[in-house]
Amino acid sequence: MRDYPATDPNSPTVVLAHGAGAGEQHPWMVRVAKGLAAREIHVVTFNFSYMDAGKSAPDRPDVLEETYRSAWARLTSGRTGPLFAGGKSMGGRIASQVAAKGAFDPAPAGLVFFGYPLHPPGKPQQMRDRHLPDIRQPMLFFHGERDPFGSPDEMTALVARLPKSTLHMVPGGDHSLTTRKKAGPGGDTLDRVMDLAAEWMRRPLY
Repeated sequence: MRDYPATDPNSPTVVLAHGAGAGEQHPWMVRVAKGLAAREIHVVTFNFSYMDAGKSAPDRPDVLEETYRSAWARLTSGRTGPLFAGGKSMGGRIASQVAAKGAFDPAPAGLVFFGYPLHPPGKPQQMRDRHLPDIRQPMLFFHGERDPFGSPDEMTALVARLPKSTLHMVPGGDHSLTTRKKAGPGGDTLDRVMDLAAEWMRRPLY
């Protein structure tokens, strides 16, 4: 577990889960966690069991879900601000599966997805969206235009079917929400994503 505190103890907290191929120590995870903390969002990360065991393949879905559910209960204990669940790619998908079953205790105020893996690359027939309408909380999706895990049209159609959900497409972004362009004076696309995510989590509850 890694903790990235905000200066205000009553700031929102997000439990951020990693993607399938890299753990909580990955530079993307660390950058986003630090960036959100600098924007007054308390971030807590953790590793799924297979990652700590040095395995390359993720655990079964039920094991991943139980790991997230257990980590959530432990990492949110005693927090006083609003609580959010989410993650990068697979981490976000597992958060959504736990939320769809109503298994988070306490219930999160919302979910944040950084590159939701709607389907495996090149396999649009294998959609991972059946459970999403069962989620009662607001959802925020960030998705790159070049992400092979879901096209802009597929993501737009998905969010149109989900009440209280919001989609931010990242122009030219890949699965990690980054582009081929160099960062300008105002930062790069990931900086903008963190700005929007922090604003969404800090806004009044719904």
